[in-house]
Amino acid sequence: EGALGSRLAEAFVDRARAGVAVRILLDATGSKRMGKAIEEKLQLAGCRLKKFHTWSLANIGVLNERDHRKLAIVDGRVAFVGGHCIVDGWQAEPGTEGHVADVSVRLRGPVVHSMQSAFSENWVGRTGELFLGEDVFPPLERVGDIAIHAAFVKPEGSAPAVKILHHAAICCARKRIWIQNPYFLPEPDAIDALGEAVKRGVDVRVLMPSTSGSDNPMVQHAGHRNFEKLLRCGVRLLEYPSALLHQKVMTIDGSWCAVGTANFDDRSFETNDEITVAFIDVATAGRLDAIFERYAADASEIELARWSKR
Repeated sequence: EGALGSRLAEAFVDRARAGVAVRILLDATGSKRMGKAIEEKLQLAGCRLKKFHTWSLANIGVLNERDHRKLAIVDGRVAFVGGHCIVDGWQAEPGTEGHVADVSVRLRGPVVHSMQSAFSENWVGRTGELFLGEDVFPPLERVGDIAIHAAFVKPEGSAPAVKILHHAAICCARKRIWIQNPYFLPEPDAIDALGEAVKRGVDVRVLMPSTSGSDNPMVQHAGHRNFEKLLRCGVRLLEYPSALLHQKVMTIDGSWCAVGTANFDDRSFETNDEITVAFIDVATAGRLDAIFERYAADASEIELARWSKR
């Protein structure tokens, strides 16, 4: 509930009444505070609103599995993906209480079909409705020169594509790995991979909110257990105190980069449904590195000697 949620709901209602097919899929746990009034308003206007893994005895075995994807697809031709949630903190002005910083991308071209496939994967599981035909998947021509890859598949019994993509990128880096993530709790294999990258001469830096900026200080404290090992591996850790840095961004060697929904922890990599979009483009990587540098300028770098005496 809030100004942003109401504004978006009004836009959905307006489009539904104009005859546009509006499908909204919400994670049941993440949307538990949306309010019944808005939910009823959307449905009365003709919006198809579904919840992912609602709390019930029938779902007792899957309640821990969340739909953490943040996707919007418009007419099958334009897609948005990134970290943004529909909460008023995401539109608060910088420097104000509750401000959240985030990054999402607007996509056109054939990759939009991949975005819609990710949505379809979750939608068909809740409704049984399968998307077919050019009304939903219109022919899409190439509109730019950037190579894009979308990782979202999570096959049963094997590592999900999002996790494999992140790990492979770290192992392939030769010059620089810059990570921006709000919840940085890497597993031992990831810490080892980052340490091996440092041994290869790679500049590895991680930017995250401090406990004072986080919306969940307990998670930040949980991540602290890895700090000494990371620092001894040569990984540079920076904490930003003034806001929740919610963007999930990684850039490699100033030429490959990724934006998505996954936190750098086992919940995102192993349990949640997530999506990451990767780009091979120097200009895009440069724009994301500039965001890193903007916040890093006001962040505090964790030093091993001081950290060991905390």
